[in-house]
Amino acid sequence: MKLFTPTVQSLENALSTATLRQKVHSSNIANVDTPNYKSKRVDFQSALNQAMDQQPLASHKTNPHHIPFSNENTQFAPEIKVNNTTKYQNNGNNVDMDLEMAELAKNQLWYNAVTERINGKFGSLRSVINEGR
Repeated sequence: MKLFTPTVQSLENALSTATLRQKVHSSNIANVDTPNYKSKRVDFQSALNQAMDQQPLASHKTNPHHIPFSNENTQFAPEIKVNNTTKYQNNGNNVDMDLEMAELAKNQLWYNAVTERINGKFGSLRSVINEGR
């Protein structure tokens, strides 16, 4: 029996992605006045789509007539992409502070939601260890 399910591993990947997004947005904000600096974005969706195409969803077969699924947990890494298509300042910089602040707030909400879910998973594990007490 595995102690940590694929769900916990997926939540760990989500936290890692949120941390990477935080670093990228912080870097963009720190370089708002740097000449010719190009903003960066974390491309999570294409990495997720690629990972989903590689392997089917994981499940446990309880009946031989059920459709078989893989029990492997898919690992994937989001990419950091540079935005070369826009220019917001005369010095060649394309960091949009309003967009960066909105993305930081959105990422913080995502991080908090994933953290709550992980806390719930570990709370369930703690309850089992303490025999429901």
